[in-house]
Amino acid sequence: MDILTNVISGFIVEVGKFVCKCINPDVENTVHFSSNWIEDVRELENEWESMQENIAAAKRLTYRCCPNCSLRSEVWTQAQNSIQVKLCSLKNGGESFGSNLMEENYRMEKVEHLPGPSIKNQSAARKNLDKILQHLENDEVGIIGVWGAGGIGKTTLVKNLNNELKQIDMSIWSKLSFGVVIWITVPKPPIDIRKVQAQIANRLNIKVDTEGSEESNASKIYQWLKQEKSFLVILEDVWEAIDLDYVGVPQPKDHAGSNVIITSRFLDVCNQMKIDTEMKVYTLDENESWALFIKTVGDVANWKDIEPLAIEIARECDGLPLAITVIGASMRGKNMAEQWKDALESLRKSEPNATYVRDKVYKVIKWSNDSLEQRGNGIQSCFLYCSLYPVSIPTNDLIHCWWAEGFLGEHDTYEKAYNRGITIIEELKNVCLLEEVHDMDCVKMHDVVRDVAKWIDNTFGDEHSSVTQAGIELIKISNVEVVSASVKRLSFITQGIQYLPDNFTDCPKTTSLLLQGNESLLKIPNKFFLSFPVLRVLNLSYTC
Repeated sequence: MDILTNVISGFIVEVGKFVCKCINPDVENTVHFSSNWIEDVRELENEWESMQENIAAAKRLTYRCCPNCSLRSEVWTQAQNSIQVKLCSLKNGGESFGSNLMEENYRMEKVEHLPGPSIKNQSAARKNLDKILQHLENDEVGIIGVWGAGGIGKTTLVKNLNNELKQIDMSIWSKLSFGVVIWITVPKPPIDIRKVQAQIANRLNIKVDTEGSEESNASKIYQWLKQEKSFLVILEDVWEAIDLDYVGVPQPKDHAGSNVIITSRFLDVCNQMKIDTEMKVYTLDENESWALFIKTVGDVANWKDIEPLAIEIARECDGLPLAITVIGASMRGKNMAEQWKDALESLRKSEPNATYVRDKVYKVIKWSNDSLEQRGNGIQSCFLYCSLYPVSIPTNDLIHCWWAEGFLGEHDTYEKAYNRGITIIEELKNVCLLEEVHDMDCVKMHDVVRDVAKWIDNTFGDEHSSVTQAGIELIKISNVEVVSASVKRLSFITQGIQYLPDNFTDCPKTTSLLLQGNESLLKIPNKFFLSFPVLRVLNLSYTC
């Protein structure tokens, strides 16, 4: 059998010499003939790969008797003769091209290495990668949706998946030995399908007209991929649903062994693309967060006078890999404790301490907020309102506030407003701007998402749109920095406030004043509320 393998390998080597040739595009008739010839070569290659798999399987079997050996010999002889006939035909066809041939590196790598950070020693990411591999090996799964918040590590995860597939021995049969793996970075909406098609065509070394019709390009891509034994298409960072048929990607259910992976911030986008299974990517735990922060910052984070500050800064990142790496990189080489104190203070005030942090972290998450605009119905205002709360947000309380503020539209009954509120909460959870709190009728905001929401509210909204001091020990509100008369919402939730001032800055535009959770509040002066003539929301729950 080894002799037979060597013989057939020799045939394929000869075919390979012709595979590396293509036709001069100036000769129209030759181009057409060459295209068919190359397709025939590809078909022969696939047949050879199939034989290799069968040979490998046969080697693992134990011959029980000589007749069986003889039978196998006959089978391989027939296969050899079949391939030899096809080889001779292809050689004759290739030789007839004559002087119209030019050299080109026709063969493409089945998997191209993608540069990016490794997830080595990250147990949570490794577990996620293994889960995706299991889905890929499952014949019942064709399209996989990987979703999670911006900066959560989806891109890093699937890049590591891609590179791991490159390490698989393609000569050994495996569900993971795809004929080709294609990585596509999907443009943000409005999506130009031709740009997606151009990325696929470039990967496959086929020519499509970027100015031509989408249908024509889709047909070329479809015909090419249908010839592949199997394929994996990775659609990275999908913001709105894409019809695979329009792109030219065969549906995995119609092409055995093939898969499509979608990464997105939005669960509803995954569902619209008819995924077979979904996997949410979560934040890192505290130990992994600290390990990644140390890896990014360097040994300075372990210095005696800096380590406590570094730990607090890492905690402010709240397990979000993008925030950890970007903020960590911004602190690299800063050897003075004063610099670390300043950075920590900025983070606690929800102010990016450097342009680099603003552009790489805050703006990434802001894109998710911007995507809400097309949904309308006050959902952006609902999202920004959530930043007034320190940690857990009671669902009923939140919906009451939204309704009073007018974010939920006009409703005859609270029941209808409540239904609308629940719908918005679910939408915000599906785009990873809110998170569930298990075993409680509450939701919560990721710390970094809350910081970004505050930044958006006060940077892109009206001047000093909100003032939030929630969760900070104050005792007296008079200790708060000067409040602008234009402020719309004030939050002093759970601060241990004992006293409210007789005279407070006039706030003629303030519609929400949240004071709940201040159990030590002893007295409310009569004149205090005169500063808020247009209040719609006043929460004094859990106060004396």
